[in-house]
Amino acid sequence: MQTQRQTELGTAPIGRLIMRYSVPSIIAMTVVSLYSMVDSIFIGQGCGEMAITGLAVTFPLMNLSAALGAMVGIGAATLLSVKMGQRDNEAAEKILGNLVTLKLIISAIFTIVCLCFLDPILMLFGASEQSLPYAREYMTILLIGDVISQLYLGLNDIIRASGYPRKAMALTVGSVLTNCVFNAVFIFVLKMGIAGAALGTLCAEGLALAGQVIHFTKRDSFLRFKRGIFGLNKKIVKSIISIGLSPLATNSCACLVSTFLNLGLLKYGGDYYVGAYGITNRFIFIFVMVVMGLNFGMQPILGYNYGAGQMERGIKAYEVTVIAALATTMLGFGIGMFCPEAVVGLFTQEKEMIEIASHGLRISTLSFGLVGFQIVSSGFFMSIGKAYKSIFMSMSRQLIFLLPSLLILPLYMGVDGVWYSMPLSDALAVVTAIVLVRREMRNFKKK
Repeated sequence: MQTQRQTELGTAPIGRLIMRYSVPSIIAMTVVSLYSMVDSIFIGQGCGEMAITGLAVTFPLMNLSAALGAMVGIGAATLLSVKMGQRDNEAAEKILGNLVTLKLIISAIFTIVCLCFLDPILMLFGASEQSLPYAREYMTILLIGDVISQLYLGLNDIIRASGYPRKAMALTVGSVLTNCVFNAVFIFVLKMGIAGAALGTLCAEGLALAGQVIHFTKRDSFLRFKRGIFGLNKKIVKSIISIGLSPLATNSCACLVSTFLNLGLLKYGGDYYVGAYGITNRFIFIFVMVVMGLNFGMQPILGYNYGAGQMERGIKAYEVTVIAALATTMLGFGIGMFCPEAVVGLFTQEKEMIEIASHGLRISTLSFGLVGFQIVSSGFFMSIGKAYKSIFMSMSRQLIFLLPSLLILPLYMGVDGVWYSMPLSDALAVVTAIVLVRREMRNFKKK
């Protein structure tokens, strides 16, 4: 089977390969984006505009939780794949056990620290006196159940990496669907407000976690929970963390950027502007996740052909993925520019919020049509073993371009300066990607 897969990567038509390898990833990534969007829609329609603002304030804290989770989950899944390739099943099971233990420790520390200083943290992330009660109510419940979220996401990474991608996808899709049901019941039937959205999320993830536990206790599963695998192994923990530092850094930057965006919008605009950013961010996130799915599908194809010296096939895989990614982000650009009111109307019926969010969405998506090229180009460098260029491209948009723009433009343009900082940083990141890719393609042609 492994030989057949390798032959396919080197000989099958590129377009068909991209479709075959990308579709499962696109579905999984889209479902992840829908998870957060569902909460926003239900909260906006059932709890009011200030609740949307409160939810937006929690984004940096949720990004920080995701960063810590990704460090362990992605690190363990990557290390697991290596051990499986080496047919070291004993080490693979110890990785599973160490993931569970690390998740329990990290979630416990994260929950205790955040609950002790929750109000100051939320104020730091852009909460006002009006939005703070909503943010506190929502985040308190999520923090108490953070262990459920962390284990659910981490075990899903392991299920996918251990050879059960369809089961991992089914658990994710099922979790989103049950989340919709729980949100509808808790918010509209039981009138629990924003707390109902948080509780609905935890209930949905808890059911999925129960399914994962059943998977890892079945005798026919490749990896199973056993005695003796949960003790922390220094070598395994070190490897997991070292591999997971890259996603930790990326997600931590997202946390930092979200904080500055919230603070800028609160300072120059007010609470409604923070809520408006929450809406635009959810919309853009969907298209970014689709492109990330294309990226994940491209990487094994490009990496294999690059390693095999088949440069033309490698370039073809990159070009096909870029075209598909640009089509995706251009669709997002078209919707954001020409019918933003329809998008915002999914979240709220408040006229002032619709006006602010529609204006912000139009500006935010000015350069978004080209972002697909930048994201795929970052994956291109990762696929050919030049991770430092990939990390630089990912970090440059957020740290080198966006943060300075957020500090400078509002001084001259007010709240619009905060909105315009996003398309400006996107455009500069795309130009940077063009320069780096053109230089690399010249090296390809020489080879």
